[in-house]
Amino acid sequence: MLAGLLDASHLMPLDVLPEKAGEHARAAGFTDLLIYVADLERRGLHLLPGEKGASPGAAEVIRIEGTTPGRAYQYGWLASCAVNEAAGVEWWLPIVDGTERLGVLRVRSAYDDARAREDADRLAAILALLIVAKQTSSDTLARLMRTEPLSIAAEMAWNLMPPSTYADGRVVVSASLQPAYRISGDVYEYALDGPLVHLTIFDAMGHDNAAGLCGALALGACRQARRRGAELAAKGEAVEAALIEQYGHRRYVTGVLATLDTRTGVLSWVNRGHHPPVVIRGNRSSHLQCPPAHPMGTDLGLPSMVCSEQLQPGDRIILYTDGITEARGADDREFGVERFADFLVRHDADGLPVPETLRRLMRAVLDYHGGHLQDDATVLMCEWLGPVIDDTEPAKALTGLRDPPATAGTPKDGSRPL
Repeated sequence: MLAGLLDASHLMPLDVLPEKAGEHARAAGFTDLLIYVADLERRGLHLLPGEKGASPGAAEVIRIEGTTPGRAYQYGWLASCAVNEAAGVEWWLPIVDGTERLGVLRVRSAYDDARAREDADRLAAILALLIVAKQTSSDTLARLMRTEPLSIAAEMAWNLMPPSTYADGRVVVSASLQPAYRISGDVYEYALDGPLVHLTIFDAMGHDNAAGLCGALALGACRQARRRGAELAAKGEAVEAALIEQYGHRRYVTGVLATLDTRTGVLSWVNRGHHPPVVIRGNRSSHLQCPPAHPMGTDLGLPSMVCSEQLQPGDRIILYTDGITEARGADDREFGVERFADFLVRHDADGLPVPETLRRLMRAVLDYHGGHLQDDATVLMCEWLGPVIDDTEPAKALTGLRDPPATAGTPKDGSRPL
């Protein structure tokens, strides 16, 4: 099954992936294969129709909330639905690239045993790799992941930023943005450089395409400076120089540029006119204080100070933009930093995967604001686990890759750990 699908993938557009996957999956006893991908807002799962169109009777869209496929996506579990003995058992599996949740796979298996479940898991894994490999050349997938048109600024931003989740034995990084289809000036980035994890968040002035251009320029200038070996303060200066060269002093960007040394747990950062980072330790949160320099592009002459903080394993660093905390409810009260941090603490205690916690956070922020944000809301979270790259069990648990505890039992909907 896997060898045949790999061989076929070299000369295969994404549009025929469902047919090819179904064809090769039959070698392992799988039939009725359907592939669903999540939309940008992580509200629904959308059927990848294939070259021949959607399968008869298959739902084109499935809600993530309150459905069996949705639970497979949310928690990273295999979910089974009993069917008649002759037809076999129906499974829903998460499609995950590394720790980035892409969607779910539905297959019907002639066998209901550990070997068949392992084969199904491997099929879902290779589908994730193929989807990611071909997504940059597929407008089919891009359209499928949208429930409304993207603004020009959002189109640029989504194509510039890295995947929303990354993890290894040392760190778990996850990010989320809203409004997904109309983001303008917010962008985030993380990057690994040996033992160093670079974390960046920018918020460009305004809510138009010009803000999107500023955010893209800031991210590009920062990325170029970093890859040339620039230190934290110099990266901010490179962004400022690029903005002034392009816009004079008419546009500016605020942001935090940080680096975590995973060998020691020392976090270093520069604040360029932005909200300070928040550290969550256990069930407590606090702001990390550092004298801010001026926003990049204003050239006000304030010095860029590099500050540092010694983290403990399990500490979470939160970078965010003001759209998170300044979202106002019907009573005109802000969502606020305290409510924001408390939400993360409570859902972490519930044992939810980190990407699912951030998905629910964004739903809470949107609901608090009546479903319509007036400003971009972005959060970038990094949890330091320790210095050992091969100790991956904590990262698996935090991202939903590890089996749920045996004592938890099997959920009523038939879900079971992979």
